[in-house]
This record gives sequence, C-alpha cells and structure tokens, in this order.
Amino acid sequence: MKNKMKMLGAACVVAVASGAYLIAADHIDAPGVTGAGSASVGSDITDVYAFANGDNMVFVVNTQGLLSPAATASASFDEEVMLEINIDNSGTKDNVEDLVIQATFENGTVKVYGPATPVTTGLQSTLLSDVTVEAAITEYGDAPVIGTAGGIKVFAGPRDDPFFFDLGRFKAILGGTATGFNDPGTDSFAGTNVMALVIEIPKSQLGAGTGSINVWATSNRKM
Repeated sequence: MKNKMKMLGAACVVAVASGAYLIAADHIDAPGVTGAGSASVGSDITDVYAFANGDNMVFVVNTQGLLSPAATASASFDEEVMLEINIDNSGTKDNVEDLVIQATFENGTVKVYGPATPVTTGLQSTLLSDVTVEAAITEYGDAPVIGTAGGIKVFAGPRDDPFFFDLGRFKAILGGTATGFNDPGTDSFAGTNVMALVIEIPKSQLGAGTGSINVWATSNRKM
C-alpha cells in the first residue's frame, strides 16, 4: 500500500546517537491548525524528543498539546494523518532524510513502517509498503500497550505532557518586569496531556556511521 501524503506541519530536533537528549517544542500553532472545528488538530506536533537508551534510540513525537483530562478521554489520533520521523545519517548532514520511520493510525491500532529509505524526500511523503511493528492504541487511563517486533518497540496513546516551561515568567521577562527564570519555576503545562507516539529502535538499524544523526518529525495528511 503506497499513499502519497502532503506535509501539513513539522517540528525538528538534532540528536546525537551516542547519548544526547535533545528536544524541540511548539505548543501553540495558528488557529487554522489548532482552532475549534479545525480538521488539522491531529497533525499539530507539539514536541519531538530523541535520546539514547543503551544500544537503542528512542524517538517521541507528541501531538495535540494542552489537552485537559476531560478532553483527553475523547481524544484520538487522526486516521488521515501519518507521522514521520526523518533521519539524516549522512556524514555531510545535508538535512535530507536518508531513512524514515512512519506511523499510521487506524481502527484503534498504530502501525509502524521502517526504518527504510524513503520513496520520496522533501515536502511530500509516500507511505512505505511493509509494516514493521504494530500495537493497539492505549486508551486514556489504561496500562500502556507496547508492540514489539524485530527489536523495535512502539507505544501510542495519551500521556501527561512532559515538556516543562514557565510561560508566565517568560512573559514577565519579555515585558521587562523580570530578569530571569526562577529555580524551580512554575510548570505552565502541568495537568495537560498530549497524544504521544514512542518508538524505540536499535541504533544498528539507523546506519549512523559517524555516530550522530539529524532527526526531525513531520505530520502528513493524505492528498
């Protein structure tokens, strides 16, 4: 099965395969993406995380940020959206994806494709043909369901938003009424949730001959 999909949104991160833990975050997008009645809410990426876990790399793509507990109970992944983790493992670091890991959501199941060489690169993606691993999407309040195959693990479902940011203090700094952040600060995202995709994969499958990779995630909607 190969479906062309058009990219709607993206978040990016640079990750060092030897052990760095780096993130990128964007919780508030334009109303056309996140506003009431928008058909694009499921494509709104809030965070991307990449970190080493022994001989494995873990990739996390969070979507639909700022969900209240009540909203989380009815939240779901958009079946028209494919999430794609793009990996640049070339020594030149040209920010062109050499490998992709793709995830689709259908009938309560997440399916992962890759890592594999992409059919197309750039602003459009084509769904790979072979499913690598799949799992039932975890329901809100349930124990996590983790699918495992070929050394790859996948989880998909609602989770507490792990991103910490003191938005109030940030605004005070911008407004000139504060000169720096408090330690500890106030977690502005406390009590809110995200829809999370987590994929753990052996480093040996990522082809990172130089020991480091560039990573970014995109959300792609069917054309």
